[in-house]
Amino acid sequence: MGPIWQFVELFVLNKIFNRILIGLVSVITVLGFFSLAVIKFSNNVRLEHYWHDLLGPPLSELVATSSFITAKLPNSILILEAELAELPDIVYARLDQGQIVVDINADGGVFKAWIQGEGGKLVSFESRLSGSEVYELYRMIIATRLNSLSMNGNIETELEALRALLSVQISKVHNEVQISSQLMLNDLAEKGFYHYESDSDVVSIVRLNNGELYKVAFPELYGVYSWPILMCLLLVFVGALLVLAFLVIQGFDRRLRTIETAASRISRGELDARVSRAGEKDAISRLGTAFNSMADHIQRLMYVQKEMIHAVSHELRTPVARIRFGVQMIADCPTEQAMEKQVQGIDGDIQELDELIDEILTYARLEQGGPILAFQEADVGAIVEQVVSEQSSVKPDMEIFSEYKKGSDVWKISEVEARYIHRSIQNLVGNATRYADGKVRVVCSFDAETCRVDVEDDGPGIPEEDWESVFTPFARLDDSRTRSSGGYGLGLSIVRRILYWHGGQAFLGRSSMGGARFSLVWPRKQSKV
Repeated sequence: MGPIWQFVELFVLNKIFNRILIGLVSVITVLGFFSLAVIKFSNNVRLEHYWHDLLGPPLSELVATSSFITAKLPNSILILEAELAELPDIVYARLDQGQIVVDINADGGVFKAWIQGEGGKLVSFESRLSGSEVYELYRMIIATRLNSLSMNGNIETELEALRALLSVQISKVHNEVQISSQLMLNDLAEKGFYHYESDSDVVSIVRLNNGELYKVAFPELYGVYSWPILMCLLLVFVGALLVLAFLVIQGFDRRLRTIETAASRISRGELDARVSRAGEKDAISRLGTAFNSMADHIQRLMYVQKEMIHAVSHELRTPVARIRFGVQMIADCPTEQAMEKQVQGIDGDIQELDELIDEILTYARLEQGGPILAFQEADVGAIVEQVVSEQSSVKPDMEIFSEYKKGSDVWKISEVEARYIHRSIQNLVGNATRYADGKVRVVCSFDAETCRVDVEDDGPGIPEEDWESVFTPFARLDDSRTRSSGGYGLGLSIVRRILYWHGGQAFLGRSSMGGARFSLVWPRKQSKV
């Protein structure tokens, strides 16, 4: 389950569009099932009411007839004792109140109706959902009533009474054009009636004993779809989509406002303001993460700028004071040799200033967004050997050598900016030669994924509590030690920033030789992003 969920979270949930689409599909699915349930329930209720209203008048009229028990009844009607029906108590209660109870069996395609008869009898009526038995009951009552009156002149009065009683339209067929087909004539001759249904009309033509024809127009057929219900469901559907859209937009607006608030606070100088709900789930979360990274970088730059201004003013004070003093001394030099000595001193101070400015500019370029690095495949082992050779010529009394871990020589080709990697290793080896007692070792450990260069010395080392602070710009752990060995406290900061732009790290540890061990680690292949 874990890998599947990670796949879903990575490729689906982390995209805003996909999350909205999934939410929309979920809402539509839920609303679809809800609509189907509502339509099914409402259809059952409407169908029950339809047959109740259609069956009520003829069934009540039949039961009200005093001779209906002895009359010849259709097979759809059954008279039985109430106890034998085994109906629920609530049905018996409704029957006792004179109601007609209808039970729809949609799966069986039939429905049953019950009505309380005389003498505790229960009248049961069963019909197919097509209603053929119901229409048969209507025709039986109408034919019986009209046949009994066909010999006198009160048929019109009886028709009005039947219309009011049965709630159907009954009219005499006077025009033979209405009898338009041979099938109709055959049914009238054989069955005594002809029944037909159109899209909305239900009509029966009944033949009396005297041959007269009467047209019975029943209520419209039951419609599966009820427009009022469909309109209500449509309104619910649209309303749910609007609510979903409102919630989604409100959520996006709220999250974007947190970013806007953080940006406003930073613009007011509150550099510690951050976006609280940052992450990698979607684009807005990633925007918050990117904003926090930007804010961290700005805050770091402001801090570095402040520290740099303070440190530069301090660093420049000493060589400028020496230059000013040397200029004043030139005027008082008694000999040409003494003047030359002062000029050389001033030249050294100017060289020191030039080196300091170069270090400051290099660090500022690395700190404020990074240089434009042209990564190319280079032989890191050759770079290490070049640095060792250069430092050995500068410090001939110092033993400087390199070592390779077993198998590292195969992986010495790496994608780097050779100029900056050279400077990083040179800075570390140069520092090591200043503090080592006599030995500096450069250990290369390369594999398929990473490159690692360790620079170790046999000097006094650095206390563990200062391992992180040595990478701080202009940091000096011991002024007397640093002054005597040169440097401005920027070398290690430059090394760390170079490794940062290579996607790696620079850190400090303890060497097996007794001194410090500075380590550079970076990936062999640079990311293409």
